[in-house]
Amino acid sequence: MAQISINNFTFGYEGSFDYVFENVSFSIDTNWKLGFIGRNGKGKTTFLNLLLGKYQFTGSISASTKFDYFPYEIAEYQKQMPVAEFMEDLKPGCEIWRVICELEELSESSEISIVISWKRILK
Repeated sequence: MAQISINNFTFGYEGSFDYVFENVSFSIDTNWKLGFIGRNGKGKTTFLNLLLGKYQFTGSISASTKFDYFPYEIAEYQKQMPVAEFMEDLKPGCEIWRVICELEELSESSEISIVISWKRILK
């Protein structure tokens, strides 16, 4: 169990008159199943980008967990390749077996990933 703690958190885009978040404080337990909902432009993606460290803010975010964003941006030329050939570029350190497990959880075939990963290992 990990906690994500947000304390006295304030963020606004440069040039904007309003803050997206102003003096916000809350905690989230990573065991919870939750989602952020709201109309377009109300700060859901901005909050994720703040967790990823993409913007400067005041206050604090403390977490013992790592944040990531999915889906990854895939270049046009990569769409013609098996993911195992460019996976390291997308997610450094990602192990092919984790991708295979996720494919199986999504009821997708992992055959192609297995064949590609063995060719990659045998190089």
